[in-house]
Amino acid sequence: MNEKIMNLIDKLETMHSLDTEEYAYLVAGRDDDAAEVLAHKAVSIRKKIYGNAVFVRGLIEISNVCKNNCLYCGIRRSNSSCSRYRLTQEQILGCCQEGYDLGFRTFVLQGGEDPALTDEIICGIVRQIKMNFPDCAVTLSLGEKLRESYQSLFDAGADRYLLRHETANPQHYEKLHPSDMSYFNRMSCLGNLKEIGYQVGCGFMVGSPWQTPDCIAEDLKFIEQFQPAMCGIGPFIPHGATPFKNQAAGTLEMTTYLLSIIRLISPGILLPATTALGTIHPTGREQGILAGANVVMPNLSPVNVRSKYELYDHKICTGEESAECRNCLNNRMQAIGYEIITDRGDPRPYG
Repeated sequence: MNEKIMNLIDKLETMHSLDTEEYAYLVAGRDDDAAEVLAHKAVSIRKKIYGNAVFVRGLIEISNVCKNNCLYCGIRRSNSSCSRYRLTQEQILGCCQEGYDLGFRTFVLQGGEDPALTDEIICGIVRQIKMNFPDCAVTLSLGEKLRESYQSLFDAGADRYLLRHETANPQHYEKLHPSDMSYFNRMSCLGNLKEIGYQVGCGFMVGSPWQTPDCIAEDLKFIEQFQPAMCGIGPFIPHGATPFKNQAAGTLEMTTYLLSIIRLISPGILLPATTALGTIHPTGREQGILAGANVVMPNLSPVNVRSKYELYDHKICTGEESAECRNCLNNRMQAIGYEIITDRGDPRPYG
C-alpha cells in the first residue's frame, strides 16, 4: 500500500468525502493491505454506532414477472426458460406471519416490475401487513414507478424503498440496459422517493461488464451526495439465459473493499451483506460483515418459488425452510462475534 492510498483512507475516515478522482485512485489501488486497513476502520466506526448488532430483514420475493429486459438479469422479460410466478396476498401475509413468529420485524417485498401488481393491490398488501404487524417496517423493492405511485405506497404505510441505481455513469447504464430504459428516470425515481419521505436504498453491482474504477468512483460520489439510508451492493454474477452469460463475475475482494469504503463515507448507513456475496464464496456474508456491513436478509419466500427468483446463477438458500435459514445465519454471525437483532433496525445518526 503506497502512501497516497493511506492518506486517502485517513482523509475518508475524517471527512467522509473524497474527490471523484481520489475515489478512482483508491479503487484502482486496492491491495490486501489497503483492504485490511479499510476494514479495520469501517468496523471500528460501525461498532461505535451499532455495536455488534447485525439487523435481519425477512425477504419475500413476491413475483418474478418483469416487463423489463435488463441485460444482466435472469428474470428479464425475454427469458423464455424462466418459470414465472406471482404470490397471492394470502401467501405474502403467510410469509410475514412465519417471519414474525421467528422474530423478524422488517419485511422486504421484492419483485420484478410486474404490471399485474397494481398500486391498488400493493397498497392493500402493505396496509394489511401494517395492520397485522404494527411494530414492523415494510420495505418495498419493486422497481421504477410514477411519483404518484410511490406516494400512494408511502401513504399506505411503506417505510422504505430499495431501488438500485446500478451505475452512476449514464454511458455505463446504457450498456447494461435496453434502450427503453433511462438512467435519468432511474435517478429521478430515487429523488422522488427521498422527497416523499421514504428511507431510501440505492446500490450497484460490483464487477458488472464495462465497469471501470472511474465508474465505481462515480457510484461512490453519488452515494456520498445522495446519502441513502441503505445501500445494497453485491458482486455481478452472470446468468446463463442472459446476453451477459459469458462475462466474468465480480469478486468478493472488491465487493468487501467497497463495503468498507461506503461505511466510511456514510457511517450510519444500513449496509447488507448480500446473498450474492454468499453465492460467490461460502463465507461471503461473514466477510461482508467483517468489512463493515450490518444487515443480512434471510429468505422468507415459499420454498417452492425460491429457485424461480433467480437473478443470477447458483443462488444459495433456495431449499431451506425459513426457520432453518434464520438459524443458519444466526449461527454464522455468532461464530464471528456478532449478534442477530430482530427489531426494525432503523438507521442511526453518527456524530
